This record gives sequence, structure tokens and C-alpha cells, in this order.
Amino acid sequence: MAPSSESGREKLAKEQPLVLVLGGGNALGSYLAGACEHLLQQGIEPQWIVGGSIGAVMGAIIAGNAPEDRLPRLKAFWDEAMIRSPGLLGRGTKTRHTYNELHTITTLLFGRPGLFGHRFPGALSMLPWMPDDIALYDHTPLRQTLERLVDFDRLNRSDIRLTVGCVDLESGDEVLFDTTRDRLTPEHFLASTAITPIFPPVEIGGQLLCDPGYTNNLPLDVPFAEPMNQDFTCIAVELFSLHASRPASLHSTAERANDLIFASPTRRTLKALEREYALRDKWEPDGPTATLLHLAYYAGSDERAGKTFDYSPSSIRDRWGAGKRDMKKSLALLDDAPRTRHRFRYLALDPRQEAVSAELGASAPRA
Repeated sequence: MAPSSESGREKLAKEQPLVLVLGGGNALGSYLAGACEHLLQQGIEPQWIVGGSIGAVMGAIIAGNAPEDRLPRLKAFWDEAMIRSPGLLGRGTKTRHTYNELHTITTLLFGRPGLFGHRFPGALSMLPWMPDDIALYDHTPLRQTLERLVDFDRLNRSDIRLTVGCVDLESGDEVLFDTTRDRLTPEHFLASTAITPIFPPVEIGGQLLCDPGYTNNLPLDVPFAEPMNQDFTCIAVELFSLHASRPASLHSTAERANDLIFASPTRRTLKALEREYALRDKWEPDGPTATLLHLAYYAGSDERAGKTFDYSPSSIRDRWGAGKRDMKKSLALLDDAPRTRHRFRYLALDPRQEAVSAELGASAPRA
């Protein structure tokens, strides 16, 4: 198949189908919002969004709103989610660790209005005289937020296909809901964000469903499982990185363990895709090609073990800025990377670039 003279970004903005895969990570999700902001500002619209957990919520806001309302609604979600504390701190300051930890503790003590709050008995169920419970927090407040920020009628008839990933808590099987065959409601997103045992699972159609984070936090395999009729590009945005500097404290060791749990399935998916496409190259070398653009949030040096519950203004804005910056650099790879004759092309930022971007944080203001 002869390479086209058209640039990668021009193809994304025109005829080549684009799939956007968004991973989970709770408060880290403002990185997704920053990445989506750059796509929206470039006039690049995905034809299909696949998401799990907070990635599914970001996908719902994009697919469930008119183009001119998408970015304002993304900003509204995160402006409401962040804790309203005074002042902003840059990365690398001596007090930033304490600042992040205090905001994490505040979230765990009081929840986040519009996202989740305490349930009864919740954590008290661990006491011997209290009744049993299956979760610590109640995340039904998220339903009202979704109903306010997402037009579900539009979402279900949108030109943007949306797939939401969950896991059956009893069988461990992955469960996918898709606007091409299902009518999505707020309950589907509550199920996808129900990371156990923090939030309670949600029953839909007789299945008890929860967040897919522990099994497939970045549902990258979903678009590649569909039959290929033409060339396509997949942009996958992950909130946990397999790369990090050596841990130097118990906090950083715990953070590293958390990252490995959530990011490792992506590595296995990538290895499987490489094997599959090696066979495709051998048996059908002139078939449709797939380009995978992969970016991951490389946690800044001030992130702590409880970062997924850190809704501090500084952290939300830093992650947003890093996501926007990384998406801009990643799209440039489509133009700069050498053309190959293989049917699968994998492009990813150097982790050192992502680390620098994370440290810059919100130094470039949100537009």
C-alpha cells in the first residue's frame, strides 16, 4: 500500500477513522481532559471513543454534547471536582508534598460533592458490632453531575460511537456497553467507575458490575478486535505509566506498586498486537494498516501514593497542562515518524519527554 503524501494530522482531521481510547484513574483524569482539549482545538473529532472509569465519563461528555459545548463541559466537570482551597503551588516546592497529602486526606474524609460521599455503615462495617457493607463511599452523586453535563439523548444518537468498559464482579468477565447496540444511561457510567471496594458495584441486566481498572484499565484491545476494512488511527491515553524514577521513600514505593498494577495490562496488550500484526504482515501484507499513538501520564515528582484522590487545584491544573502538552507532542509524531511498510505502526513519546512535561505542569495556562 503506497504511503500517502497527506500528513498524519491532516488525515485525522479528514477521512481516516480515529478511535480514542481513554483509561481510568479517578482524579488523574484531568490529564485526559487536557489531551482532549488539544484534539478539540485542532478540530480533530474521533469517530469512536472507548473508555473505562473516568475515561468513560470524559467520553460521555464529549459524545453527549454539541462540539461547541464539549470543552466548556469538560472544564465545568473538573472545576466542580477540585477542592476549593486558596492558592496554587508549583511543582518542586518544599511544601507541595504536604499540600497534596492534605487535599487527599480532605477528599477521603469529606468526599467530593457531585462525585461521591460517605455511605453508612461503610468503613464502620469493619467494627464487630456493625452490619456488613460492601463499599466505603457512595458515588451516586455522580449520576446528577452526569445528567447535568451530558445530553444522553444526544449521546445515544451521536455520530461519535461510545463504548464503556466494566467487569462482572462475580465472573470476572469484561462487559462492554456500546451505543451501536445499547442505550447508555448514567448507571452504565456509575458501573464503570465503581472501583471496588471504594465504590459499590452496580447491577445492570442481572450482572453485578464494577470498574475495569484491575483487569483492563486501558481498554486498548477493544478497537483492534473489530474487523479492519480500512486504515485507521487509534490514540490511547493512559493515566498510569510503566516508567518512573527509582523510588526513594515508602510513599514512592507504594505509588510505584499502584502504577504497575494498573499499567501492566497495557504492555501485554501491546505485545499481543505486535504478534498479531506480524502474522498479518506475513499473510496479507497489503491489507489495511493501523497506527497506534500511545501517551501516558508520567506522574510528577510531587505526586503521592494517594494521587488518584488528590483533587487539589494545583494537581488538577498540572495534570491538565501535561495532558494538553503531551497530546500536542504526540500528534507531531504522526508527521515526523518515518513511514514503514508494516501494517501496524506504534508511536509513543519518550518517557523522558513525558517526565519533563509532568514537571512543567500548568506552567502553560489553559486556554
